Amino acid sequence: MQETSLTDDEALEKRLGHTFAAKELLDRALTHSSAVAELRATSAEETESNTRVDDNERLEFLGDAVLELLASEYLLATFPDWTEGQLSKSRARIVNAGSLDAAARRLRLGEHLRLGRGEEKTGGREKQTLLADAFEAVVAAVYLDAGLEAARKLLRRVLFEQALEERGERIAESDRKSALQEYLQARGQPPAEYRLAGESGPDHQKVFLIEVWVNGVCLAESEGTTKKEAEQGAARMALEKLEESGAKG
Repeated sequence: MQETSLTDDEALEKRLGHTFAAKELLDRALTHSSAVAELRATSAEETESNTRVDDNERLEFLGDAVLELLASEYLLATFPDWTEGQLSKSRARIVNAGSLDAAARRLRLGEHLRLGRGEEKTGGREKQTLLADAFEAVVAAVYLDAGLEAARKLLRRVLFEQALEERGERIAESDRKSALQEYLQARGQPPAEYRLAGESGPDHQKVFLIEVWVNGVCLAESEGTTKKEAEQGAARMALEKLEESGAKG
């Protein structure tokens, strides 16, 4: 059966890989606070009763906790040799607003959001914050509807594995600066110094060139869309060079 023949909720459930027993949970997860007053008014007119309509903020709160737990579990299982620092930094990368926004867009949550007129007019369906919040709320809705395993399957499929595929190199090297520092310290060397060697591109698409210096020598340089990313890349290359020369020596 093609997705175009499904109702909106059925199409979304198909993308989620989960059919809700409690449909109201999905409705609540997709309801932004800007829509509550209008939805309550419409509901009262149609049913002649004050049917309760809630926004997704409480679900967002719960979803954040579920994400933290399952992201931690996933990283522990995937990277058994990582330190607490590496795990913490990688978890922060996986569950940040950008990653959640990307997952929400893969699920096309924007098409299903219930927004107030004002938010609709200002492009709410494309706003990163709204999409990231809605994704957290949907995770909570799945958890409440079917438990932790259902939430785990959803996150592995639409967030965790995608994050590792798309940014696996960045995640794997998330603590390269610390690793370089530990290497130098263990050998009585001064800490590495990171210098901005150049930048290019328009303001919204800057590319930074960072050099890493040790004992007055430039060991490596790397580019990145942020200074931190470029520093991590430079640290990784410097560490590889030092380890290679140490092995030869």
